[in-house]
Amino acid sequence: MSGPRRASIVMVIAGTCFAAVALASHLLADPAPQADLSGTPSTNATATIPPGPQGELIAYGRDLVTDTPKYAGSYVTARLSCAACHPGAGTQPHAGSFLGIYALFPQWNKRANRFIALQDRVAECFLYSMNGHPPAYYSREMVAITEYIAWLSRGAPTGVGFPDQEPIAVNPLKPPDVTRGQAVYAARCISCHGVDGNGESMTFPPLWGPQSFNDKAGMSRMDRIAPFVKAAMPQNAPGTLSDQEAADVAAYVLSQPRPHFDKDRQIEFPGANAGYF
Repeated sequence: MSGPRRASIVMVIAGTCFAAVALASHLLADPAPQADLSGTPSTNATATIPPGPQGELIAYGRDLVTDTPKYAGSYVTARLSCAACHPGAGTQPHAGSFLGIYALFPQWNKRANRFIALQDRVAECFLYSMNGHPPAYYSREMVAITEYIAWLSRGAPTGVGFPDQEPIAVNPLKPPDVTRGQAVYAARCISCHGVDGNGESMTFPPLWGPQSFNDKAGMSRMDRIAPFVKAAMPQNAPGTLSDQEAADVAAYVLSQPRPHFDKDRQIEFPGANAGYF
């Protein structure tokens, strides 16, 4: 190979290497913008919803949670909001907290015997707790609720979520007793939820009767309702009941009549043109 041609090839190779080094240095010095993954349970729970269209969607999701009959009344028959089981719009630890749960889906669901998405879990709430039917998965209501939960989950590790949000353990010394539970209800619950358990307005939801959650809701299970009662009730003094009191009053509430879930009822969503997707 002649001298001039060899020199040209060397110069091209050297120039290419120099450009690659320069590009690598630029990327290291000025990395591409990354999504904000700095959220924590406490900061997410108190953060101001951002402005713009996405913020409007998040705010609508929060409204749906706090006053479900007002914003999604056509989907529910119970006189309940999502916040009845998820106080503080899902920001209270150990009481149906939404903080970090977006990172836990898809997950295995024992009741459904399959892996479910977050939208499936929201649909369950409309079917069981609200004793109604779920919005279509592509509806603005469903998208807004999942977006709100996603916003509360910023920074949560995928597959792990945030720590210290799960239901607390309730370990009564004696088996739950309905008679003792009735006494606890009379002393600590009746002023808000009434003698008949029907509550008052959306602030104090019905604990039994035709406007309460049905018999397949999560709250119809002792292992769900007792930890919730322990962590979140009474509303004006949460955490003040003993494990025994929480278990006993939960047993009393579950001994009362409530709607029956019809598992054979057909659930259908409105169709949409393919172009929508």
